[in-house]
Amino acid sequence: MKKNMGSTDRIIRFIVAAIFIGLYFTNTVTGIWGIALLVLAGVFILTSFVSFCPLYAPFGLSTCPNKD
Repeated sequence: MKKNMGSTDRIIRFIVAAIFIGLYFTNTVTGIWGIALLVLAGVFILTSFVSFCPLYAPFGLSTCPNKD
């Protein structure tokens, strides 16, 4: 797996995941929407740690800085 996420992208995903988790555990978002946010938060955290987004690959997107 070639990395396709830059550090800014990873930090934003981690912050958004923390917000989603906070919304769920404060009972702001409950039910199926709350579970969906938890799953999405898990995906964001996982992709942040591995620096690879599977949705970027088919489109050839990358937020990594170019190494010349």
